[in-house]
Amino acid sequence: MNDKDKLLKEILEDVDAEMTDEEIIHLLLDRKMAKKDINTKLSVGERTADNLAKFAGSWTFIIIFMTVLIIWMMYNSVTEKHFDPYPFILLNLILSCIAAIQAPIIMMSQNRQEQKDRERAENDYRVNVKTEIILSDLHMKMDKLLENQKNILDNQDKKD
Repeated sequence: MNDKDKLLKEILEDVDAEMTDEEIIHLLLDRKMAKKDINTKLSVGERTADNLAKFAGSWTFIIIFMTVLIIWMMYNSVTEKHFDPYPFILLNLILSCIAAIQAPIIMMSQNRQEQKDRERAENDYRVNVKTEIILSDLHMKMDKLLENQKNILDNQDKKD
């Protein structure tokens, strides 16, 4: 059994061995493709990861982050009450911590997006296979119609 037959059996769970090809095609035509729900209910962690990834990949984040860095460096360079003098060791520690936490959270969001893309691709594949089967059947029927038409014309020519 090839992949198309397996998928056809999945799409049409109630196909009997006794059914004709025509009955199977009509069953296939009557049935809508059941889409998998890609946007299933998300956990708090998944929603947080998605929102953080959305925010961290925005210009708003970049502008706010650069503004905070510039203010931090200017305050600690210009004022007498600096709490993180020039090599900005505390700033480096904070940036490292942010990167260490932010990277895995963004990866979680990307992994979820990849899973959603796989499910969309599977849905598209199922629809494409259904369409291919229906078009193939239509093509066979058109060939039979053309052959029948040719036979009718040949028979009329013989009668004349």
